[in-house]
Amino acid sequence: MTDFIYLASQSPRRLQLLEQWGVPCKLLLPDADEDVEALEAVKPGEKPAAYVQRVTGLKLQAALARLKQRGWPPSPVLCADTTVALGTRILGKPEDKADAMRMLADLSGRRHRVLTAVAVGRPSQRGDKVWSALSTSWVAFAPLTQGQIRRYVESGEPMGKAGAYAIQGLAALWTSHISGSYSGIMGLPAHETAQVLNAAGVLLG
Repeated sequence: MTDFIYLASQSPRRLQLLEQWGVPCKLLLPDADEDVEALEAVKPGEKPAAYVQRVTGLKLQAALARLKQRGWPPSPVLCADTTVALGTRILGKPEDKADAMRMLADLSGRRHRVLTAVAVGRPSQRGDKVWSALSTSWVAFAPLTQGQIRRYVESGEPMGKAGAYAIQGLAALWTSHISGSYSGIMGLPAHETAQVLNAAGVLLG
């Protein structure tokens, strides 16, 4: 049993979800000199599921090393990563407004996947233990006009979001169908997160 977990994510949505589920959290954020964005680079020919699981694993390794370096009390560390996939094409975070507009135009009137990988590591002198899981959901967007896309991008909401949208925000107005985990589309799948945390000794539900 543990009193709290470390959340190694800058996503306010993930923190909000864990708090809703009654999980006490402390943030374990990267130092200023850590290049976290470099961990998210896609390898040539990499498939979306393999990509999101690999990136989550790298983020967890970095977070566990960060915890030991800082000398903070040992406790389970949770990491997650979300990607949007249109077929085998990975849609990450938009580089700028033009990139966000291109992504949203591609998603308009089509169905796509949202994959969120979650991993928990428990630090140990005898070697860290890791548990991981993958959530795959499907989202269908209604056809979007250029005006809708432009107004949404100008709102600023797409920036920093995989696939250039936030399901809990204005993009919900265009979402005609969801199959899978709503919280997973937000960035942290409830069922899979409970599974990995329970395995690490943090009981949910």
